[in-house]
Amino acid sequence: MESRVETAGNLFESGFNCAQSVFAAYADLFGMDRETALKLSCPMGGGMGRMREVCGAVSAMSMLSGLKGGNTDPHDEEAKRAAYEIVRKMAQAFKEENQTIICRELLGISGMEKSATPSERTESYYASRPCKGLVCCAARIVEKYLLEE
Repeated sequence: MESRVETAGNLFESGFNCAQSVFAAYADLFGMDRETALKLSCPMGGGMGRMREVCGAVSAMSMLSGLKGGNTDPHDEEAKRAAYEIVRKMAQAFKEENQTIICRELLGISGMEKSATPSERTESYYASRPCKGLVCCAARIVEKYLLEE
């Protein structure tokens, strides 16, 4: 399969948030259409609604792992364990490369944004943020842990 890392980066540069960029780049491989993928992942951007908690790209990796192997039977403890395990591995891989999975720490800011309004996407926005690189990092991790088998 051809890598979709560049696709994820391009989605981010086109104006989608970090979670949408990663999730929509791969969701079709697990049976989800692009429009639904974009809607579902939208609130996870900005560290979940711009609260600057877990990076949206990391949340998208987790959501993709659920599409691949999440449980649908509430008593299937093995499927839950396997899902949690892969999320932990992917988060650890992200953390090893970026030192944290927390949005505000990745951006070097303190606390939650005062406003839920997204920042205007300008050249200076893209130049001042590590987000495209984080999106591409998460996409590489998705390919390693969810697509290589």
